[in-house]
Amino acid sequence: MALYENEQKLKGYVGKDAESFATKNQTTFVVFSLATKTGYKDKQTNEWVNHTEWHRIVAFGKPADYAKGLEKGDYVEVIGETRSTQRELVVVKDKKQIKIKVRDWEVRASIVKKLAKPESSREENLDAEPITEDDAA
Repeated sequence: MALYENEQKLKGYVGKDAESFATKNQTTFVVFSLATKTGYKDKQTNEWVNHTEWHRIVAFGKPADYAKGLEKGDYVEVIGETRSTQRELVVVKDKKQIKIKVRDWEVRASIVKKLAKPESSREENLDAEPITEDDAA
């Protein structure tokens, strides 16, 4: 048994076409957004409450080669580790500068697989609405 584990497995829809970038060392990496959706039934109103979560996915190496062909609406599975970066943001309010720390989260993909779209994207929640273009990040 491992003492520490940092692995995420996500299945969802690509929010917009994957974008390729290069580092200073000319290493190619690909960035795309992935939407996952969850929901629950509100006991008081007896209606489904849905929540869409957006994930920033970054892929290097072979996963990047595969991910660069992904387009908006593709159904994919991503396996990777969660990474965070912290940055300082300066906010001006009433002529005062306030420095705040912001933490950004992303998944560094080690595996990216394009899957066949399920016949119904609402199998487990028949009342859920599908992700629309307005939801896209």
